[in-house]
Amino acid sequence: MEHGAWNNKKRIEKGKKKSFLFFLVLCIGLITHFIFQDRQKFDVSGMKAIAINDDGIGIGMYEMEGGTVMDVLEHSGVRLRSEDSVWPELSARAISGQTIYITRAREAVVQADGGERKVISQARMVGEIFAKENIALDEDDIVKPEREAALTEGLKISVTRVEIREEIKETPIAFETKTTEDNELSWRKKVTTEKGVPGVKQTTYRVAYHDGKEVNRKVMKTEVTKEPVTETVTQGTSVKLGKKHEGVASWYAWTGTMAAASPWLLFGSYVKVTNLENGKSVIVVINDRGPTVKGRIIDLDKVAFEKIASPYLDGVINVKMEEIAN
Repeated sequence: MEHGAWNNKKRIEKGKKKSFLFFLVLCIGLITHFIFQDRQKFDVSGMKAIAINDDGIGIGMYEMEGGTVMDVLEHSGVRLRSEDSVWPELSARAISGQTIYITRAREAVVQADGGERKVISQARMVGEIFAKENIALDEDDIVKPEREAALTEGLKISVTRVEIREEIKETPIAFETKTTEDNELSWRKKVTTEKGVPGVKQTTYRVAYHDGKEVNRKVMKTEVTKEPVTETVTQGTSVKLGKKHEGVASWYAWTGTMAAASPWLLFGSYVKVTNLENGKSVIVVINDRGPTVKGRIIDLDKVAFEKIASPYLDGVINVKMEEIAN
C-alpha cells in the first residue's frame, strides 16, 4: 500500500509539471502573438527600405521601422510646401519596397496687361500655367519664354497681347478737268458745263497691335468703289479790242501776277500786250501807275513780262498795246 501511494504521489507531481510546462508554452505563445501584433501595428510589412522620387529625381533609399509616408519624408529631410502633391498621400502607411512620388509646385511671375501676377503651379511647361491658373490667353499672344519652355522656379513670364484687325480706309480720287473753248463767249468767262465728282478708293489693311500699339500694317487689297466724274469747263476766247498804242514795255517785280502799271489807263482795265519782235502776247490787268520814263507805255509785272520776253536781256521790248473792250 505504501508503495502504491508513493507511485500515486509521483504521478500527481508529474502531472503538475506537465501542466506548468503547458502553461509556460501558452504564455510564451501569447507573448509572441502580442509582440507580433504590436509590430504589425507600426510596420505592417516589416519595412526595410523606401525610395523617394522628388519631381522626377530619385533622391535615395531610406530605412526605418514603421510609420506613415509623412514620417518617411520627415526622416529623410524632405521639405514640402502646401502646393506640392505627394503620392501615396501623407497619411498612408509606408510599405517596404514602395516609391514615394513628389510633384513640386513652382513659383513664377506673369507680366501681362500692364501688371504682374505671382502664380504657384505644378505645370511642367510655361504654356500649361495659363490654363491651370485661369489666365486668358489668345493663340496670337506672344509669350516669352515660349509656351513649350520648361517652367522653372522664379521664372518671369511676359505676355504681349496681340490683336489682329481688318481695317478699311477710304481715300478720294481726284477728278480730271477737261477744258473746251468757245470763241463766242467772252474771254473773261469760264463756264462749268459738267461738274466733277471725286471717286473713292477703298484699301483693306491687316493691322497688328501689340498691347494696343500698332506694330504692323499690311495692304490686303485695294479697289475703286466709285469712279471719278470728269469736270468739263468751257473757256470763252472772244476778245474785243479797242484803241491801239505802240511803244516800249519794261518790267518790275510787284505783285507776282499777270498785272501791269500804266501812266493813264484806268485801274481794273485790261490790255493785250504783244511783243513786236516775236508776236507773243499776254493779257494783263492794270493795277498800278508807271512807268515815268519817256517812250515807255507800260510796265509789266515780271511774271507777265517773262511770257513774251526775257527780262535778263535788255529788260525792255517794243510792244503793241491794245485796250480790251469786253
